[in-house]
Amino acid sequence: MAKRILMTADPLGGVWVYSLELARAFAAHGIEVSLAVMGAPLSELQKAEAREISNLRIFEGPYRLEWMEEAWSDMEKAGKWLLELEALIRPDIIHLNNYAQAALPWQSPVLVVGHSCVCSWWEAVHKSPLPAKWARYRDMVRKALHSADFVVAPTRHMLENLEKYYGIKGDLRVIHNGRPPEEFLPGPKYPFIFSAGRLWDEGKNIEALDRAASGLPWPVYVAGPSVHPDGSFNGFKHIRKLGPMSSRSVAGWLRRANVYALPARYEPFGLSVLEAALSGCALVLGDIPGLREIWQECALFVPPDDSDALKEALQSLMSDQAKVTRMAAFARRRALEFTPRKMAEEYLTVYSVLLNRNKLPEPADLNELARPV
Repeated sequence: MAKRILMTADPLGGVWVYSLELARAFAAHGIEVSLAVMGAPLSELQKAEAREISNLRIFEGPYRLEWMEEAWSDMEKAGKWLLELEALIRPDIIHLNNYAQAALPWQSPVLVVGHSCVCSWWEAVHKSPLPAKWARYRDMVRKALHSADFVVAPTRHMLENLEKYYGIKGDLRVIHNGRPPEEFLPGPKYPFIFSAGRLWDEGKNIEALDRAASGLPWPVYVAGPSVHPDGSFNGFKHIRKLGPMSSRSVAGWLRRANVYALPARYEPFGLSVLEAALSGCALVLGDIPGLREIWQECALFVPPDDSDALKEALQSLMSDQAKVTRMAAFARRRALEFTPRKMAEEYLTVYSVLLNRNKLPEPADLNELARPV
């Protein structure tokens, strides 16, 4: 059984939340997680969250991620750093939540989790193939995925994207993300709409929510960072920005929110949606395959680029509290199926497959070797 995991993560979105949740769930199995963080410095809030997990060690590397501008000069440095960490930690499994380093000469079995990718993001957001300037990225991801011993994605749709864009085959599995229901409990509800995510990410489509918020009788609050890693940011006129928040603070807002809205153009899983459903919010979501796959009939779905349809859906809930209560109950019932315990157990199954596959054969019987020929 795996006892030490070297995992990569970035602190820019859902991968950070997922990584901490998985580490926390692994504690019950006596597994130590060393988390190598790249992409941006950890905030004080994130450092505090990590310190609460007894079986987790954090290592920070000042390296860009493969989808960032001018990232290629950092790839070799990040690879060297990660191999040094492997030699120090001697993990049983390498669990990568990004792509670039999967093809390194690792000593341990390599699992890659495809949380998202630029090819599928670009097509969903821009409705066109990835530009030629991203060819190096595409080739790198293809090589990485073909080098991995096992590939996981959080939804069937995301796994199909990896197959479509990079031609992966072999050992593939869907493992849904999970969040603890005891940390996201419904409370007394108040007349407001809530959302959360990277406001700068066109895939989250917060601009559509900003347009729909104009003239609504309920305020629309949105938590999350506004500034892109490259320093750019979007201006919004009608939503009320709350800035970055800890998971505990987000849970407090969700507990009181009647409705959670995320008209996403691109969302391979949607941890914030899961948290909202656990918290008893009615869901209004972008009508895209990944969200349809998870939430089925438990949400109101709207075309991501139709702000009028989004506004109508929100108004239909604001004027009908019985409908809000009914939709929230449907969503919470569905959300209770996605637990950290289940997620951890499914990853442990994959780890076991990898370890058994890479296990050396038992030594030969010396008596058999000494038998005369």
